[in-house]
Amino acid sequence: MLLRPFFCLQLFLLASLALPLPHAMAQGRDVVDQPGLIPDAADEQLDPKFQRTMVFYRSTEPPGTVIVQTSERFLYVVQPGGRALRYGIGVGRDGFQWQGLLKISRKQEWPDWTPPEEMIQRQPYLPRWMAGGPGNPLGARALYLGNTVYRIHGTNQPQTIGTKVSSGCFRLVNPDVIDLYDRVPVGTKVVVRQQPGL
Repeated sequence: MLLRPFFCLQLFLLASLALPLPHAMAQGRDVVDQPGLIPDAADEQLDPKFQRTMVFYRSTEPPGTVIVQTSERFLYVVQPGGRALRYGIGVGRDGFQWQGLLKISRKQEWPDWTPPEEMIQRQPYLPRWMAGGPGNPLGARALYLGNTVYRIHGTNQPQTIGTKVSSGCFRLVNPDVIDLYDRVPVGTKVVVRQQPGL
């Protein structure tokens, strides 16, 4: 008789793990990659503050430069006239954040995904390779940064935009990364900053 309540509690706890995390909870916990998950269009509707928009933006960088502000969770493409196109992004979780100056060295539509060995050590359940497609964690497009392992890429987890979840890459919802991919060529300067500045 005592086993039945215990079994029900276990079943409840297991079911609660299957529920999607609210945005606020995703901030405080290590969100794992979900290879194969295919988001629907409704999932890609972002909180209004993270939706792609044109904003006033002061910068000493020339138009066309990509500026990533990790502390703000935004990526900017500098435009003429003191403006920028702003995208909401997911950034590296604590311990995986970085800053620097790079260039886009390569671009890929529906990229294949090969998790680095360090990521597999942290998340051993991950596949060793995954073909590009809607369920791929790199999403619809990837822009590779220099000769590093870092990328600006899409995601199959739109709920992670605005959070610190990655291993150092920057993720956008698929419609936004497609827009960015079409706007910036290989060779584009990318400035990654932890703190706002000119």
